Amino acid sequence: MAINLKKGQRIDVSLTNIAVGLGWKGDSDLDASAFMLNADGQIPAEEFFVFYNNLESKDFAVRHSGDDKAGGTGDVETIKVDINKLDPRIEQIVFTVSIHDSVSTGENFGQVRNSFIRIYNVDSNEELLKYELDEDFSVETALDFGRLYKRNNAWRFEAIGIAGTGGLESFVTKYAKSFF
Repeated sequence: MAINLKKGQRIDVSLTNIAVGLGWKGDSDLDASAFMLNADGQIPAEEFFVFYNNLESKDFAVRHSGDDKAGGTGDVETIKVDINKLDPRIEQIVFTVSIHDSVSTGENFGQVRNSFIRIYNVDSNEELLKYELDEDFSVETALDFGRLYKRNNAWRFEAIGIAGTGGLESFVTKYAKSFF
């Protein structure tokens, strides 16, 4: 049975081959991304930023399903993670969602409904945990949804749920300062 997390909660993830499904309802074009970070909280190379224009990480550990331009039922975009293949420099993976071209569309997360992130076993499709965003963000266009991080050689997941403005560019500025 899956565990429903609240903002700030953390849980051990004992599997090594997982998928992170992100979903939402509405016509908004949201973009899921994964930032694979080293101990300094930065991507060690551009190829460790996985998103709609780079669907696979340099170490082949993180794979993105591709851009889906509208929400729907279930997982809209999926990011698969094979922890055994992760580059040893990677200490955490932050999963973000941003509204594509929010400046010209004027959209924000207040217009997006039923947003969630879930982690499930790739082999069995068994859902391990789910975090449903229950806040109403009225001006925000970017969301740090959750992170997978290593602590004492074990992997854990934290439901973050912190929103901001600036779309995908705000995350690139935050996690990839030396590359972009």
